[in-house]
Amino acid sequence: MKKMSVLFTAFCLLAVLLSPLQSRAAAAAPAKLAVYVDKENHSFIPLRFLNGFAGIQSVVSSAGGQIQVTRDDLSVTFTPGTAGASVNGKPVPSGERPFSENGMTYIPLALVSQTLGIQLQWNKEAASLTLTSGEATATLPVQNGALINSGTPAIVSGKHIYKVGGRSFAVQTVTVSLLHPSVKLDAVLAGNTVGKTEALASIAKRSNAAAAINGTFFDAYTKGTYYAPYGYIISGGKMLKNSPGDKRTVFAYDGNLLAELIPGSEFKNRFDSGSIQGAIQAGPRLLVNGKVSLNVLAEGFKDPKILTGGGSRSALGLTRDHKLILLTSGGATIPQLAEIMKQAGAYQAMNLDGGASSGLYYNGKYLTTPGRLISNALVVQTK
Repeated sequence: MKKMSVLFTAFCLLAVLLSPLQSRAAAAAPAKLAVYVDKENHSFIPLRFLNGFAGIQSVVSSAGGQIQVTRDDLSVTFTPGTAGASVNGKPVPSGERPFSENGMTYIPLALVSQTLGIQLQWNKEAASLTLTSGEATATLPVQNGALINSGTPAIVSGKHIYKVGGRSFAVQTVTVSLLHPSVKLDAVLAGNTVGKTEALASIAKRSNAAAAINGTFFDAYTKGTYYAPYGYIISGGKMLKNSPGDKRTVFAYDGNLLAELIPGSEFKNRFDSGSIQGAIQAGPRLLVNGKVSLNVLAEGFKDPKILTGGGSRSALGLTRDHKLILLTSGGATIPQLAEIMKQAGAYQAMNLDGGASSGLYYNGKYLTTPGRLISNALVVQTK
């Protein structure tokens, strides 16, 4: 009897200890805010985004019934699972039905935008939609086909052979679904200090990163102890490294992981707008809207290693469906790297620091091992 009592007490204690862990594991990361376009080309907007945007308020009945979206004296009412809606109590036709998925409620965008006076602007290059009403503006990624849920893989790696101009290039890739609920990005300084160097794997491990790639160029050949990084570096919305006047391409993303490539001359104004959460500057730009687009001299490059030479390369690219491709290759020129990124499926792409800095880390190990310590890295974390 005493033995059973001890076992029962131990069991209860174990249950108490495990309970918080189980709760944390079961709590899925919230879905990212994105405009969803279904197979019939109908557009839907997350109700969570609209609540508070441009003075808009939304109310969902406690019984899971009607959804009411209001602004000033205008009101649009939907019933989940039912076609049609009403504006200020008067029925209006609508073939689109509100729905909920991944813990998010989506309502038809067309009727809401027309009724509440929201202007819409499609951005082909970033696959995004900008919503404007009065002084309020916001840009959301556009997701087509099927919504991403937490059960799908957030990151996958691969090894590929791409042929460019009669040559074959063996490349390593890590592809990240930026709209996956669990994914986060960060730009991390070596030693968390400008001018330090650190192993890529070390940066990744202390950042709890699932994947990482080397970032900006830096003064790797100094005889001193300060290894100056070149270009803008932004983390958590804060500028870690300023680079005024630098024309090279910047990879940037907002708090919703809507990512894009921005010309260096335009970056400061974009950063000052307050929307950019993280960024690294390297270049040159490789692809624009799926086509090879090189203007190396205009970006300020003078080094023969970039202008004409070949070597180990690191690059990143963005697909039309908001995936981030991290890629390393050996022996490629910049034009060859551009073709490689195109074959890898990138729609926008840019070069990163290369040579001995080139490195790619995934799932606790190197896919490509750098030949030196580096200044900073772009890391991918999963919640």
